[in-house]
Amino acid sequence: MVNRELIKKLSQLLRKDGVGALMVAPGPDMRFLLGNAPMMCERYQALYVTADEKVFYICNALYVDEITDLIPGEEVFGWFDSDDFTQVVKKVFEKYGLIGKKIAVNGAVRAFNLVRLMKNIDFQVENGKDYLELTRIIKTPEELENLRKSSQVVDKVFNDIVKFIKPGLTEKDIKTEIARLCVHYGGSNASGGIVAAGANAAMPHYMGGSAVIKENDVVEMDFGCTVGGMYSDITRTVFVGKATERQKMIYNLVLKANLAGEAAAVNGAYIPDVDAAARKVVEAEGFGPNFNHRLGHGIGYAGHEAPYIHGDYHMNLAPGMAFSCEPGIYIKDEIGIRIEDVVIINEKGETEILNKCTKELIEIV
Repeated sequence: MVNRELIKKLSQLLRKDGVGALMVAPGPDMRFLLGNAPMMCERYQALYVTADEKVFYICNALYVDEITDLIPGEEVFGWFDSDDFTQVVKKVFEKYGLIGKKIAVNGAVRAFNLVRLMKNIDFQVENGKDYLELTRIIKTPEELENLRKSSQVVDKVFNDIVKFIKPGLTEKDIKTEIARLCVHYGGSNASGGIVAAGANAAMPHYMGGSAVIKENDVVEMDFGCTVGGMYSDITRTVFVGKATERQKMIYNLVLKANLAGEAAAVNGAYIPDVDAAARKVVEAEGFGPNFNHRLGHGIGYAGHEAPYIHGDYHMNLAPGMAFSCEPGIYIKDEIGIRIEDVVIINEKGETEILNKCTKELIEIV
């Protein structure tokens, strides 16, 4: 069902920038606008929101009935596999007066389809990412509550997974159990996330799974799920066996940075200052180059969305914003430590740390 209030807000932004329409392919942005999204494949399909608040959809014939039910009362234009879909799109553009106009495109639109459209239709492509993210950057009370519930799920998962980890398991074994536990506790869209053992943890977005957990390994786990469409995101790093003094020092430094970032994340805070508050803790001990990513990212309908918590995101925190705080230190071929919580500025303007499970150093012996 089309959310008319959201369409109105988007259309106002489009008009302000002289953009004729926004093109949105299936994914988190569409779920935000419609409450659902169809399967995405190589066939071109997109929801359009125009500057004059009109909504229509173009898709392959196999999706027409599903989309018609999803957006009752709106026009749905279908094309067959034997058609040149660009000619169907061109006719629709002519009908809605979009030929020669600026069309903002969201991040889910497939590049190979967009290239074909641009070769056959006269329009200018604009970046549509911010239109959607800034429309939903302030969460509603219901969305904030679902963020809380989603974080409660992963807190329970972490408390259980610590009891499951032992030498001899693979990273994949742990990921599989994390996904199972997320579902068990009421979460959806759980993949098991990132599980990185030993030196693999020095790669912040490591996606392997075959390493076997050994005695004295560090195990870094970054995972989440959804409740009510809202994502959670947590990272905890534990030690199998006793941690060395150097490992303890690095862990406690990351924890100190995490707490400093969260302390700085207050209503009205300038986002670059929040990032700097955590980063200077790490830099002061000589590990600045080893903290090689932003402090955090917004979270909600997508795992990563606005606001982005780094030094070049010039915005102030405000009630309704939700984001992660996840400093880390990564030393190639040695160790990686990251500690992550989801933080919100709640309806009262207070800072809430949604993840409640312990951040103290854990040794599994």
